[in-house]
Amino acid sequence: ILTKLHCNAAQHPPHHFSAGRRSSCDDSCEPSYLCELCGGPEQDHRLKVLFQVLDVNGDGGICVNDLSIGLKKLGVHRTELELMKIVKAGDKDLDGQLDFEEFVHYLRDHEKKLRLVFKSLDTKNDGRIDKQEIMQSLRDLGVNISEQQAEKILKSMDKNGTMTIDWNEWRDYHLLHPADNIPEIILYWKHATIFDVGESLMVPDEFTAEEKKTGMWWRHLVAGGAAGAVSRTCTAPLDRLKVLMQVHASRTNSMCIAGGFTHMIREGGMWSLWRGNGMNVIKIAPESAIKFMAYEQIKRLIGSNQETLGILERFVAGSLAGAIAQSSIYPMEVLKTRLALRKTGQFSGIADCAKQIFRKEGMAAFYKGYIPNLIGIIPYAGIDLAVYETLKNSWLQRYATDSADPGVFVLLACGTTSSTCGQLASYPLALVRTRMQAQATIEGGPQMTMSGLFKHIVKTEGAFGLYRGLAPNFMKVIPAVSISYVVYENLKMSLGVVSR
Repeated sequence: ILTKLHCNAAQHPPHHFSAGRRSSCDDSCEPSYLCELCGGPEQDHRLKVLFQVLDVNGDGGICVNDLSIGLKKLGVHRTELELMKIVKAGDKDLDGQLDFEEFVHYLRDHEKKLRLVFKSLDTKNDGRIDKQEIMQSLRDLGVNISEQQAEKILKSMDKNGTMTIDWNEWRDYHLLHPADNIPEIILYWKHATIFDVGESLMVPDEFTAEEKKTGMWWRHLVAGGAAGAVSRTCTAPLDRLKVLMQVHASRTNSMCIAGGFTHMIREGGMWSLWRGNGMNVIKIAPESAIKFMAYEQIKRLIGSNQETLGILERFVAGSLAGAIAQSSIYPMEVLKTRLALRKTGQFSGIADCAKQIFRKEGMAAFYKGYIPNLIGIIPYAGIDLAVYETLKNSWLQRYATDSADPGVFVLLACGTTSSTCGQLASYPLALVRTRMQAQATIEGGPQMTMSGLFKHIVKTEGAFGLYRGLAPNFMKVIPAVSISYVVYENLKMSLGVVSR
């Protein structure tokens, strides 16, 4: 588009080009002495020329209609839905069109991602992609194509008949296409599948079309679930201490970390540190499966034909999927809390705990704390996703040169930071949920509603009371993320998941 555009723009200059500039460009232009309107290698000028050509009515903004007319003049055809997604992705001030600054920001960000993909495909480092490199790239993703199919892909982008694609051809073919999340980046920046911090409120990860087609997605989920089980088991003592501090700690009954561990060991021995962990591990599989299926169905319902969703759409779809999953397995959440709080000999196991709760308190007991748990999904999922995407994009903009692969330490740092921010924002709701789940275990304790419990905590303990147990909760984040990542990577290889 852009190579062709430079000469088109020179031959038919937009009306707001200043007089006196050269208005012709022929095939004799060489890179060393390109005419002014051809733009040369400077990206700023190249984007300015493109903006002026696409701004059909010359009002300083590109709307969907401008894009449609302008691209058709350049021989590029996009559907109305694709054009709307381009405008929506770059429209920061939500006025329905792209001004020059928004247009440049969108294209620069998109071009940066395209360059990462191009470099990852160019395994020979010769500045060109041939059919063998395309075949190998898809083979790495588990997709085998014939030479004829590879040639067909090449021909769709190859302008000069060399049967190879250089950077300009690659960029021009893909630049004005509404890709919010390029598959190469999706491959390396999975988040919710890899990191398990004990809470299952994250927005599900995106999977590429190839991963879905080849069945790699379920291998990722199995590896993530198993990694979560190991991670939760290793950090279970800190999780149980957090629950105890959320329920029993107060101004009159202060509970420090060392004192809490000592109390648990004295009351039930070393094994008591893992009370409630069995149920915490068991619920991983049904929750992950329900959330993933719900997420994929919601994506279809909101009418997105894109392979991946934008951040806002991901947040909405992810939050709804999380709500459906939590609603389905919530009785298991209550059982986990009750088992973590049980005294020695109180229950013989998970089934006995469920029977006693049902017999003494009825079915409603299995949904205590459901409302604050549901509300808590919004701040947790929203902030976790926003922080992670911000850190990811910042790294891609500043440090990505040859690959979108951030490396283990950057990935761990981004995941830990975003999870911590999400937990901090939703923690008061999580504490109220836990106290409501545990109300019947406290003899003579008041049976309060969510709002009543909030008021009671603030009145008797102050705002600090809403953050009881925060210390052990944050203490487990780094080990939980690290353990789940290491286990995930090893299981991924065992399951045959191929990463480049």
